[in-house]
Amino acid sequence: MPLTPVLLVEDDPTDFRLIQRAFNKLSNGFQMFRLTNGDEAVEYLAGDGPYENRGAYPMPAILLLDLKLPRRSGFEVLEWLRRQVSGLNRLPVIILTSSRHSTDINRAYDLGANSYLVKPDTGAQLEELAAQFRTYWLRMNEFPSLRPEIAR
Repeated sequence: MPLTPVLLVEDDPTDFRLIQRAFNKLSNGFQMFRLTNGDEAVEYLAGDGPYENRGAYPMPAILLLDLKLPRRSGFEVLEWLRRQVSGLNRLPVIILTSSRHSTDINRAYDLGANSYLVKPDTGAQLEELAAQFRTYWLRMNEFPSLRPEIAR
């Protein structure tokens, strides 16, 4: 069975290592790709620049997106993504951030986030989050087509 590509946009190396460790403790089922800023995320999703080769940089099935990113914030990435008309606007986006501010939560949903998760405080909590992520997003969820519909 092929691995589900998951794109993680996270600039903090410590948070990335903790997230990666928690997800790696799960059995295989996904392949995680990491970017460190919002501009890279847009380039990757658009298949531009160094990310043209979809064999090496596959279109993700899920985007895990931090909000506080250099160059282009997670909000700006989400806003860009939802404006796309190529079917890419259907990509499931899960905000994974440290902010519990209601203004951030509301803004993320207003811009089209599919879920909003606050980074847990402990490794054990992060492992539990990763296990629930796998169960829901990789086993139960049905993914949309990222290709545009053809009118007949």
